[in-house]
Amino acid sequence: MPRGLKSKLRAREKRRQAQEESTDPVGAQGEEESPSSLSPGFRDHPQDSSATGTSRNPRVPGGVRSTTTTAAAVSNARFNKDASNQEEERENSSQAQDNTEQWYGSAIDEKVVMLVHYLLYKYQMKEPITKADMMRNVIQVYRSHFHEILRKASEHLELIFGLDLKEMDPNRNTYVLINKLELSCDERDNGGIPKTGLLMTILGVIFTKGNCATEEEVWGVLNVMGLFAGKKSLIYGEPKKLITEDFVQQQYLEYRQVPGSEPPRFEFLWGPRAHAETSKMRVLEFLAKIYNTAPSAFPSWYKEALQDQEERAQARAAAKSRTIAMAKERSKALASRFSHPK
Repeated sequence: MPRGLKSKLRAREKRRQAQEESTDPVGAQGEEESPSSLSPGFRDHPQDSSATGTSRNPRVPGGVRSTTTTAAAVSNARFNKDASNQEEERENSSQAQDNTEQWYGSAIDEKVVMLVHYLLYKYQMKEPITKADMMRNVIQVYRSHFHEILRKASEHLELIFGLDLKEMDPNRNTYVLINKLELSCDERDNGGIPKTGLLMTILGVIFTKGNCATEEEVWGVLNVMGLFAGKKSLIYGEPKKLITEDFVQQQYLEYRQVPGSEPPRFEFLWGPRAHAETSKMRVLEFLAKIYNTAPSAFPSWYKEALQDQEERAQARAAAKSRTIAMAKERSKALASRFSHPK
């Protein structure tokens, strides 16, 4: 066999083997994941169907990293393995093409990172977001890739920061970032970075652990995300203070001692504001999006979320009926007062 052909075949086989061996930070392999392979804190709940997971988030410099939700444990592989096989490919003529593809991916990823920063700034400053501004200030020469860059940036904003990017006016190409909570767990008046993504993740752990998660279970997920008690995060500050003090004071979480535990152990529950501002279905949708699947892929959790939706709807209907009844009683009282003057 000619030497050149042998070299090409050998390089091709090495590339194939390297691609098969590449894994993400928590061992998720390939493009498919079953619920049993979910990140710690989610995977030990018995489910009946598989959920697919695709890698999503690039590395974001300046501390704004995709390690801030469980998506970090599932979805960094695509952007973190870019150079692992380059040494083996240099001996054949495909190297130029490989370098071109790598450069293209890096350039697009860099624009995604820049757009995430830009949109966060707009959100914190409460400034309008337009396509024209994004094109001029971020996208620039990559105009033909605008939709791809915007899609990836919006995914990161949702999974990392809990912000949904919505198009307000298709004709004028204006957008708005909406917090996943009905109100806001971040102090927007202080210009802080939204922490809703982390809160939604913790609420997800609590929900999937039977609506009460031990401190060890919560930290098991946070550690996979790169967050550790006592280790300051550029985004969240000291994580333990955030989740055991700030979120508790804001009434998003309840943090209490496990009854009868000695030495003392602690557990987390949803706080009253979490119950008021989100729902089990919305939290399950958030978790399902991390794994690029539907909430129904997790049957028992989905059933519980549907039941929660029904109970909420019944409570709203009952409250509306009471309000209408009270309004009618007031109307009758007023009518009686004016029809029988003293």
